[in-house]
Amino acid sequence: MNATIENKSIPVLPTGEGPVGTKAWKQVVARYQQPSRWRAVWQLANTLVPYAALWYLMYVCVAVSYWLVVPLAILAGGFMVRLFIIHHDCGHGSFFKSRRANDIWGFITGVLTLTPYQHWRWEHATHHATSGDLDRRGVGDIWTLTVQEYLASSRWKRLSYRLVRNPVVLFVIGPLYMFLIKYRIPGAKAGRRERLSVYWTNLAILGMAVGLSLVFGLKAYLVIQLTAMMVAGSVGVWLFYVQHQFEGVYWQRHREWDYLAAALQGSSFYKLPGVLQWFSGNIGFHHIHHLSARIPNYNLERCHKAEPLFQTVPPVTFFASLKSFNLRLWDEQRQKLVGFDVLGSRKPSQ
Repeated sequence: MNATIENKSIPVLPTGEGPVGTKAWKQVVARYQQPSRWRAVWQLANTLVPYAALWYLMYVCVAVSYWLVVPLAILAGGFMVRLFIIHHDCGHGSFFKSRRANDIWGFITGVLTLTPYQHWRWEHATHHATSGDLDRRGVGDIWTLTVQEYLASSRWKRLSYRLVRNPVVLFVIGPLYMFLIKYRIPGAKAGRRERLSVYWTNLAILGMAVGLSLVFGLKAYLVIQLTAMMVAGSVGVWLFYVQHQFEGVYWQRHREWDYLAAALQGSSFYKLPGVLQWFSGNIGFHHIHHLSARIPNYNLERCHKAEPLFQTVPPVTFFASLKSFNLRLWDEQRQKLVGFDVLGSRKPSQ
């Protein structure tokens, strides 16, 4: 394990035993990896019941005015984010102790969030195994080029990259494309189980859409579903972006890549106001989540507070996170994310 990370010493345990080793932090996180059936059931209840109630209220309001429906659909989008966090935990096998329960509720919440459970689980596992590794980018992450790669790219690739990294595309158009179109088609390398997951999810979504269209009317259903999906998708992609694209983030070539550093410095501690933390299912404690994906979301905050090592991770506040809008490229020379403005003085040979 590397002795230093970006010229900063790895924090020491309170016992004074020296640099934190694998055994030490694994012993800490192990205490919080046990799922709680009752906490999981309560989280399902306080998410699904209000979400269903919002759909009923929208059904009542749709005959009066769309001006009453749209704010409710926006709020429903917030609950979709929370549903996705439950889906995410099921994919990691951490929400319930039972694998069968995780798979059942992962599929259900996947249908409600338009996400194929097994297919998404497969891609997301790759993200966890490669996060912060410059030599293993490209699956389950946001397209990120180094400065040198960008300068060596063709004009069309540069244009494509700038387009993809444009905030409107990244946080508005991109999420809609991903959840409405991309997730409807299995990946080229997907296995049989993952492909079937896509097909069964598509069938269930079609059934849900037909049923709700018969109740609400097609126009009203589309307005509600697309509004909620736009809010949930944009918020979800923004959360994922800030969790791995922030000032001081860790990226290294594979030969120098370190798991502990990738978790504690390559994943942010996104400190959100209480209400936003609730809707986002504590996923702001992303450094803890990347240390151990087996910790359910309802245990992340307790784990963070239990160990001084984890509290050495500097928080990224909501307003500070807005600076991430301008971070576009990884500068290997300076070991930091930079904006396009640095390109004026750089040449491909540098």
